[in-house]
Parts: sequence; structure tokens; C-alpha cells
Amino acid sequence: MRKLILTLSLALISAVGFSQNPLGVGQNQVNVGVGLSEHGVPIYVGIDHGISRDLTLGGELSYRSFNDNENNFRYKHNVIGISGNLNYHFNNALNMSNEWDFYVGPNLGYYSYSSNYDGFDGRYNSEVGVGAQIGFRYYLSNSVGLNLEFGGGNAFSGGKFGLTFKL
Repeated sequence: MRKLILTLSLALISAVGFSQNPLGVGQNQVNVGVGLSEHGVPIYVGIDHGISRDLTLGGELSYRSFNDNENNFRYKHNVIGISGNLNYHFNNALNMSNEWDFYVGPNLGYYSYSSNYDGFDGRYNSEVGVGAQIGFRYYLSNSVGLNLEFGGGNAFSGGKFGLTFKL
């Protein structure tokens, strides 16, 4: 009986441990959360797809709004972003434990700014953004993790925090 319990325990620990690695080839995960920026609090949703043992390719949609007050006028601005990213995951190279994920990579996006006042001076214009990010993920279970990312050159210049769900 003792051997059976020990065998089952080791099998369960192994299954949980191996299932928490970063995305495998062909696997997907969804990321949702909030970001940091100089203007407003962005919200985002994104998806990552495993393209090799250590690489993921992803896409992201974001939205934020903020107000400006100038010369007794109040301007409301909206920003919608769409971006793509490529991340290298260091888990295998650094022999990290299975619940952690450490990654870095470039991103490219388009950010559409709009204002409720046509005569605004154009300080905020739609533009293409090129940047990079460095991030960490901690998997709480086989399919849910916490995500913290820092970066620049995009709608989240500063960083973002959220949840990851493996599909």
C-alpha cells in the first residue's frame, strides 16, 4: 500500500510539474490585464502561439482613454492599439523551474488616437510603434498564471500586469 501511494504521489507531482512549462509548439494562451502609461490606464487582451520550443508569436488589442484640460476646455482622447510580438523564453536555457516563465522580445504595433474636439492641436497622433518587452509569468496551476511585463515603444510604455490562461 505504501508503494502504491508513493508511486501515485510521484506520478501526480510529475504530471503537474511538466504541464506547467511555457507553451509547447502549437499551443496557445490568452493574456488579459491592465497596463501603465503616461496617459490613462490601458486594458489589453492578447494571444500567444508556440512556434518552437523557446519562441512564441503573439498579437494584442488594447484600449485606453484619458482627458486633457487646457484653456478651460476638456478634451477626451481614445487610443486603440493592435500589435504583434515575438518572444524568446529562457526557461530551457536557464534550466528554470516549471512554474516560472521568463521571456524577452520585440513588438510592432499601430495605435489609433482620436479626440472629441476636431480643433485639437494634434499632440497625440495615430502612429506605428516599435518596441521591446521583458516579462515574467508565474503559473498558479496547469492553465492559469500571473503575468508581469515591462517594455517601451508601445501603448504600454512602462509595463502591464495580468492573467494568462492556457488553452
